[in-house]
Amino acid sequence: MPKLKTHKGAAKRFKKTGTGKVMRSHAFARHILTSKPHKRKKKLHQRVLADPTNQPALKRMLPY
Repeated sequence: MPKLKTHKGAAKRFKKTGTGKVMRSHAFARHILTSKPHKRKKKLHQRVLADPTNQPALKRMLPY
């Protein structure tokens, strides 16, 4: 059986937790931040679990 390749685009955007779930970052947190409230900016920089419907596909992209 050949080794599975990691999807490099997904590897840069998602990280696996210790239990195997996939975390993602928020969008809209890079620029044009002056008009956004401090509370919203703080929440945008936190990692969050990817949607359960996307988890199986992301786990195939990130086998290790």
